[in-house]
Amino acid sequence: MHLNKNILSQIQSIIANAQQKAIRSVDFERVLMYWHIGKVIVEEEQQGEDRATYGTFLIKSISDTFQPQFGTGFSVRQLEMNRQFYRTFPITNALRSQFSWTHYRLLIRIDNQDKREFYIAEAEKNNWTARQLERQINSQLFERLLLSNDVQAVLAVARNEKQPTDAKEIIKDPMVLEFLGLKREASYYEKDLETAIITHLQDFILELGNGFAFVARQKRIHIDGDEYFVDLVFYNRLLQCFIVIEIKTQKLTHQDLGQLQMYVNYYDRYEKQEFENPTIGILLCTDKNDAMVKISLPESNKTIITSKYQLYLPTEQQLLEEVKKEIEKLDNI
Repeated sequence: MHLNKNILSQIQSIIANAQQKAIRSVDFERVLMYWHIGKVIVEEEQQGEDRATYGTFLIKSISDTFQPQFGTGFSVRQLEMNRQFYRTFPITNALRSQFSWTHYRLLIRIDNQDKREFYIAEAEKNNWTARQLERQINSQLFERLLLSNDVQAVLAVARNEKQPTDAKEIIKDPMVLEFLGLKREASYYEKDLETAIITHLQDFILELGNGFAFVARQKRIHIDGDEYFVDLVFYNRLLQCFIVIEIKTQKLTHQDLGQLQMYVNYYDRYEKQEFENPTIGILLCTDKNDAMVKISLPESNKTIITSKYQLYLPTEQQLLEEVKKEIEKLDNI
């Protein structure tokens, strides 16, 4: 007799799922414990005449009592975090069981409520791990989307209250590719960058945004006997269209725009089905002249997007400067 290997595979899957659920359950119980401790601290704090002084005394006393027995979970810093956790999330029913304490520790550090709600919605919708959430916060995802959208539009898409209708609602400029591990001061060929993206494809799709699926690399197309190769092709199920990406490691030229437009036209005429939306082209470049881009493309253009990439995480100051530039452009218009 031979044992069906599928049965072993099924049992292995059941065990793995049960283990994962057990881990999540234990971690969420810890989340609830920290929330209830925070609630007790906040409510007791309010009884003191000088709340700040009494709050400090209270947390120090609790830490001195419980830390010797239970360890760093009752350090002064951890107890202060519990207090902030309760203040930030005062309704226990609003806590997400899929979020670990590490998720919440990242979220309570965000002062801006709109920004925090955005990351909560995106993390829940996309099942981000705590590490992925931290990366998106550190790469200033919220601020980068605000460069081409308003707050309410960004929040509506994040909460699934609105389906994106314009590529700019989900595609960021700049794109941050620090996960490629390439040195910012070095020069690279397009092939090097493309290979690094394929190696880190999962991280690149996370950076691209919601709904992206990889289709092809160096896609060969024939036009009247001539061969051309599209660097990267994706499909976006939210926008319901192909996304073709060309990589340029030199400053963008109008010839680059013309080449990408040709690829977009090809996909629209030979690959796109009737129910799908027009193809979108993204030129991923190190530098670009926005005025040249604007003049080179039709005023009605909605299918060609240029996005700068950078190989390091942006600072808040860099993004403030980008926002300032965008405001100046609007003022000039």
